[in-house]
Amino acid sequence: MFITADLLLNYQRCSRRAFLDRYGDAEQKDPPNDYLLKLIQDSAENRRQVLATQEDHRQPTYKNGDWSRGAEETLKLMRSGVERIYQPILLAEAENVTLVANPDLLVKRPGQSIFGDWIYVPSEIKLSKRPKQEYQIIVAYFAKVLAAVQGAWAEEAWLILKERGAFEVDLWEVVPRMEAILTSCIAAVAGEQEPEVFISRSRCSLCHWFSHCYAIAKSEHHLSLLPGVTQSRYLQLQALNITTLEALAEIPATQLEPLPGFGSETARKLTRQARSTLQNVALLGESSAAHTVGKRPFVVPKIPTAAIELYFDIEAEPSLNLVYLHGVLVVDRIQQTETFHPLLAETPEEESRVWQKLLDLMWAYPTAPIFHFCPYESQTMERLGKLFETPDELIKPLLARFIDLHDSVTRSVTLPVESYALKHIARWVGFDWRDSSANGAQSIYWYAQWLATGDRRYLDSIVIYNEDDCRATYQVKEWLVSFLEAATLADDLGYAV
Repeated sequence: MFITADLLLNYQRCSRRAFLDRYGDAEQKDPPNDYLLKLIQDSAENRRQVLATQEDHRQPTYKNGDWSRGAEETLKLMRSGVERIYQPILLAEAENVTLVANPDLLVKRPGQSIFGDWIYVPSEIKLSKRPKQEYQIIVAYFAKVLAAVQGAWAEEAWLILKERGAFEVDLWEVVPRMEAILTSCIAAVAGEQEPEVFISRSRCSLCHWFSHCYAIAKSEHHLSLLPGVTQSRYLQLQALNITTLEALAEIPATQLEPLPGFGSETARKLTRQARSTLQNVALLGESSAAHTVGKRPFVVPKIPTAAIELYFDIEAEPSLNLVYLHGVLVVDRIQQTETFHPLLAETPEEESRVWQKLLDLMWAYPTAPIFHFCPYESQTMERLGKLFETPDELIKPLLARFIDLHDSVTRSVTLPVESYALKHIARWVGFDWRDSSANGAQSIYWYAQWLATGDRRYLDSIVIYNEDDCRATYQVKEWLVSFLEAATLADDLGYAV
């Protein structure tokens, strides 16, 4: 059995993914989406740029997947003492498995190895801006396999990061953890027992097994589809034999409060979330302040309805630290109009000009509340204000008008949704995107394609997606105001909510 660095990396992210990579039906894999393809291309370009700074590097010649040949050619280069070896193949036997390592670079250093008075150290080139722990584990794995091949441990190992540059991995600290993870990975993959499905959107979204796993979770009504059920909390619920919506909805929250990672607030939220999902209804939230609904203390958030309202959404490319579109939907209730303004930077150099246009538009409606979804928009306004040295008197009054609808929703209601992201909530209240597959990652891909090709259809797709995000935010706000008004009226009339 072979253990590769990719398998070990995927195991750190999800043991089920590592298992399916070995035993799963390849026909059930999702094809790579456009954003993932972009990441792959960006990673390859980043490697090319790094290699351009590395003189005198040699690459072993072998066909893709022919590890034995690759290992032989790599050994020839190591024996001859070349300064740098690009994409070597290293093989080592351990615990009845073959360990396969393919670091981006081996760099020659003074030292003692089976080859002579030199030793090689591994370097891995990553697009990431920070030295993620999972990447450090992989570099430590490379160091382990390399030690078996050259008969000596390297005293250093490196991550070469996109912006940070060279980062030295502390092998003394990381190797013991790598050994534990590797042992666990080997046992899990060799056991041939398929791990249970667990959907974690932050980790699963780019996985090629996502659709396969999600279909299973959906058919089982798996608790991982419930907002707030993390893997650690799920293990605690499993220990109490709470593995169904019905069981979680019925258990008193007080029984969950003492569990690690719960507490009173999380316990109440999870049991209410289960009831909302089970009944497919929206429920009023709970709070510690003054208004009482059905004998439960509850604060009705102040969500203004004004003659003119602005709905704001941003599209940005994090790797370029660039905001390329500010979308603003102006809702004029007096004139009964809805006007969308796509303030688009067609090139990165236009970002400052578009920023000024945004300020002009927002100050054209000096009293209008500005609705957005999640803190990103307000945080970005602060960042861009500093970047472009905008006076505080133009920024602070604007930020005082910002209203985060995500915060309003999560504080006031519990919804039968799998996530409190805009798409899930807006779709539940009846909004549909014109392009059902569009998302923020797709928008980033479209912008990269626009810059590369000049095809305006990519810009058009971005604008349509952003406008739909603004209109979705508007519809969520309208629904929330109506729901809270109806709930308050029902309470005033003495009806149970």
